[in-house]
Amino acid sequence: MRSLLSLSLILAAVSASAQSAVSILPTDNEQAIIRKAASVVPAPRQLRWQELELTAFFHFGINTYMNREWGDGKEDISIFNPEKLDARQWVRIAKAAGIKQVILTAKHHDGFCLWPSKYTEHTVAHTPWKGGKGDVVKEVADACKEYGMGFGVYLSPWDRNSAVYGDSAKYNELFLHMLTELLTNYGRVDEVWFDGANGEGPNGRKQVYAFEAWYKLIRHLQPQAVIAIMGPDVRWVGTESGDGRLTEWSVLPVSASTQENIAAHSQKDMTFAPLGNMMGEDLGGRDKLMTASGLIWYPSETDVSIRPGWFYHPAENNKVKTPSELMNIYFSSVGRNSVLLLNIPPNKDGLISPEDSASLLGWKELREKTFSQNLAAGAVIDSKNGKKDTTADIVYHLAGSKTFDVVMLQENIRVGQRVERFVVEAWDGAAWKQITEGTTIGYKRLLRFPAVTTDRVRLRILSSRLNPALAKFGLYKLAQP
Repeated sequence: MRSLLSLSLILAAVSASAQSAVSILPTDNEQAIIRKAASVVPAPRQLRWQELELTAFFHFGINTYMNREWGDGKEDISIFNPEKLDARQWVRIAKAAGIKQVILTAKHHDGFCLWPSKYTEHTVAHTPWKGGKGDVVKEVADACKEYGMGFGVYLSPWDRNSAVYGDSAKYNELFLHMLTELLTNYGRVDEVWFDGANGEGPNGRKQVYAFEAWYKLIRHLQPQAVIAIMGPDVRWVGTESGDGRLTEWSVLPVSASTQENIAAHSQKDMTFAPLGNMMGEDLGGRDKLMTASGLIWYPSETDVSIRPGWFYHPAENNKVKTPSELMNIYFSSVGRNSVLLLNIPPNKDGLISPEDSASLLGWKELREKTFSQNLAAGAVIDSKNGKKDTTADIVYHLAGSKTFDVVMLQENIRVGQRVERFVVEAWDGAAWKQITEGTTIGYKRLLRFPAVTTDRVRLRILSSRLNPALAKFGLYKLAQP
């Protein structure tokens, strides 16, 4: 889906503020830089997005009927006729699985629009479905309103059908028109998702995308929406496996052309390029910060499909990820300071297939059974800082002996992400024994380990940027499928 994406070339526009972006001065020493990094916090739209934890992708379109992943824009769109399409069923199943927001592929690389755009004939208005009167975007948006779900749109910048693709000025104007339709005709939009795919147009030229103009339009029409992946609010974690980094910082270093572009009190959009290898294992460690011109809050989104492909393929009905596999993904995405974007592709009937639905509900049951009882609840807590305010030992005297194999940690990211290294220990009756360890925590960290039985647990913060600010601590017993 994103083979042409090069995150090292991302240019994004953000509103610089004292909270979500700060400048680093030439006179700042290491202590000052670390203090600034500890004080960068999410913008309100980023915080809302992070707290969702689980979001869904609906990949649906002409590819569904061509049994393809990527269309070429030359498809006979009369094949599109999902007579049983029920967007309420899609959203209802997603909500039953505990998902809080959905994103629809309003237009993929083939250029086929799931809404009756006025700016192209390559739309649902020119198909047999509902006599050309249908609008998939409206049906999904309406279902989200009915069920209290967040609603987002994916709009591919690449358009293999458009005759003006490759004529950068004309196509960027067309794209702005389409984006305006999506942002004005369907109510609240909570996330706008841009892919990075980019190919040659009919004129043989590669399109130059006007990302900054698109961002400004979104900020004007839907200021609460996060702009994801090829955007300033949310970045791609770097794989489509469902596995996030073991060290995941939401505060990243950036290089600015001038210090003025990242001035803390500027209300103007700025252009930034994240420093370093965006596929690396640690994007925001201390060593990465020392050469930066500024720091931004730029959290990761982890996307993966419930099936091998992103669009529905009948041959994959027996390859849907099991509840246990989805549980593993939950631990390696949400449990590693990321938001999970799980793709659930509707079939040719316009419905979520029973195989997908059953797996989603089984996954929800596993999560509920695992996290319904916090075995650390009611614990008596002893806490003391180390020699520095950036370390701490916290002992949890449990309400009796407990058996557990999962620990949950959460930081109060409203004041920043700070913890750099920690260990968790259990008292065995004679001494403390380490049961797990980690680096970053962020919004949420989940760790599994062989089951331990004890009445005392100690969390040791070994390194933190300023004083650590924990929000929650939990101990759980993993449910079996």
